[in-house]
Amino acid sequence: MPATVAAQRHHNETHGSRLTRAFEALDAFPALEESRARLLSATAKDHVVTDEVVSAIESDVAFVIAVLRRANAGQSGRGLIDTVPGAVEALSPEALRELAENAVTFEFFEHATGWDFAPERFRLHAVATQRVADRIACAVGYKHRDRLAVTSLLHDVGKLVLANAYPGYPSRIHNGASTPEERIHQERRELGVDHALVGGVLLRRWGLPGTIASAVEQHHNEEVEGEAAFIQLADMLARYEQGANVSPRHMRRTAYAVGISPRELRGLMYELPTTANQRARHVDPCPLTDRELSVLQGLAKGGIYKQIADELELSTSTVRSHLHNVYGKLGAIDRAQAVLMATARGWI
Repeated sequence: MPATVAAQRHHNETHGSRLTRAFEALDAFPALEESRARLLSATAKDHVVTDEVVSAIESDVAFVIAVLRRANAGQSGRGLIDTVPGAVEALSPEALRELAENAVTFEFFEHATGWDFAPERFRLHAVATQRVADRIACAVGYKHRDRLAVTSLLHDVGKLVLANAYPGYPSRIHNGASTPEERIHQERRELGVDHALVGGVLLRRWGLPGTIASAVEQHHNEEVEGEAAFIQLADMLARYEQGANVSPRHMRRTAYAVGISPRELRGLMYELPTTANQRARHVDPCPLTDRELSVLQGLAKGGIYKQIADELELSTSTVRSHLHNVYGKLGAIDRAQAVLMATARGWI
């Protein structure tokens, strides 16, 4: 066997074994202790509010991975769950509490043992990208916001693999590259792979849906489209917001791929610092019937029983009966509280 062929084979085997060990190490990637506390609190209530549970999970990379893996365990094909609300619906509060109780965690003020690539620093960019991605989704009316919340949070999970496989990553590999495009080029040149591709492989290895893995592995492609384009643009905008270098030409091109004009892009960039909280995604199922909702909407508009009855062509006693049922289902003590609770959860 020629020396150059043997050397190349050894080189490939070394890369392969490094990545395999790194994939295995990611099984113990820690969750933030604060996320764990919030998930335990949300699942301990007598009436579990799905919004609160989903929010606690979606704020943490480790919990998103753990919950989706548990919900998809033993499943295959098109039936795979690719959203946190879907996973929460499939799992019991007890199962979610068990995940939280058994999670490896780290604290804000402590070094996470075994992780040179600080989990908290990684989480900050992941959550920032997730927030911006949802802002973009709202701007263009993208209907898969729940899935985008997952793919945008996990978009850089391949970096965790490379950081574990190659000590000194990313500084030694990126070697001064400043924009995302330059860093991806350096990874491919130095390692033969990039973090996006590795991330997609890892997510498939964990049994997560192809919808998630594909978006993650393609989010740095030159000709990007679909959900990967949302992630690419959100990643650049999050970096722009944090003062990092991005390519204006590349940003405009990606914005066009998701249906955002240059004028709309300038508006997004201007508003980023003041849009920390965009329109909430309401995932807690509504327990009210259509008629009960109609009666409650009448109350929200300031109507009295007789007015509501006339508008809905009901008797006043029927309106009272519907509202009695509404109070019972929501645990509200009066009309004002019922209206506030239903409004906060996005039902009216």
